[in-house]
Formats: sequence, structure tokens, C-alpha cells
Amino acid sequence: MNKDLEKKELYEAVKILVDADGIQHIHLHQHKLFTLFSVAFQYMLYRSTKEKGAYIIRVEDSHLAEKLAKKSKDLSTRRFVQALLLPRKLKYGPSTFFLDFFHLGTWNQTKDIPNDRIKGAIIIKNTSSKPMNDAFMEEEEEDNPLKNLPDHYYLTSLLEFVPKTITIAYKAEFHDLEKIALPLIKQEEVKTISGVTLSGNLDWEKIDD
Repeated sequence: MNKDLEKKELYEAVKILVDADGIQHIHLHQHKLFTLFSVAFQYMLYRSTKEKGAYIIRVEDSHLAEKLAKKSKDLSTRRFVQALLLPRKLKYGPSTFFLDFFHLGTWNQTKDIPNDRIKGAIIIKNTSSKPMNDAFMEEEEEDNPLKNLPDHYYLTSLLEFVPKTITIAYKAEFHDLEKIALPLIKQEEVKTISGVTLSGNLDWEKIDD
């Protein structure tokens, strides 16, 4: 298991999001996906105790969800996500968390929740440039149900009515989101050696983070 965040680090990072409560739609754009998810999830868990309702965790695909369950940077987040993987619905205090993916076919549970009950959502994007189309690549173009959907529909469909969203996406741009950088994540140092660009903080044992 990779090193977890110190409790103080996690608390201070979550507090940044709490203090940014006036920002409706946040974009965490830095490069430590599993660290960012732990912070975002712990914030949303805290929010769920104050704002009773439904909370959506929308992950690009099931493979990434499984990695979050194993590699998030605090034990309670890993345990929660592990319990959420099946049946993708979990009660927590006065609120309920739901897990779905960018694939429309996984939205059966969340699409029927009344809009006013949904109080928050975390959207976690991996690296695909067109993630919602990936599941339909083998279909004929005329049969593709996603061809007429707007860009980033996995996100924009939530922005329309969810009062608080946190999107985790590295090297992505979204017009309707406000970027927040967490100080606990150091800026990448990049070095070029013989035409190959490497991060100065690269750790081959943690290549997925």
C-alpha cells in the first residue's frame, strides 16, 4: 500500500474545500488522482452529514473505481469505496451515496433520483479524450446513442441541477468549473534527458498515481 496522507494533511486539504463552499462547481486539476479523490471524498462525506440527501460518485469506468478502492490515500475512503462497488448504493448517516460510471447504461439508479434530493457529486476522469464514446466504439455510427450528446455529458448532465460538484481531471479544461489547487500536492518538476521528458518526482512504484 502506498503511503497514506497524514491526518493533519487530509484535514487541512478538506478544510480548503469547506472554506470554498461558495464555489458551486470545483475542478481539482492536479496530477495526484488518488490523493485528490481522498480529499474530495472526505469533503463530500462531511457535507453529507450537514446536507441530507443523495450523493453521486461518477467514475470513468469500473476499472478506475476498483483502483480508487485500493489506492486512495486514506483507509476510510478505501473501505467506503470497496463497500460501494456492489451494489453501487450505500447509506451513510442521513444520506445515501451512489456509484455510477460515464457509461449511460450504469445510470439506472441515479437517473430516477429527484433532482432536489441530489446534494453533491464527485466526477473522476481518467485519461480518455472521449470517455463516453469508448464503450460504443464497436457499434455502427448510426446506432451510436451518444453521437448527438454534448461534450462532457457525464459532467454537464449533473451541473444543471447538482448544487455542489467536484471534478477530478488532470490536463482537462472545463468552462463552467473553477480550479482549486491543493498545496499538499507539489508542482511537477519536469526534466528532459536525451529527448525523453520525465517528471522530477517520478516514482516507478507509484506510476498509476
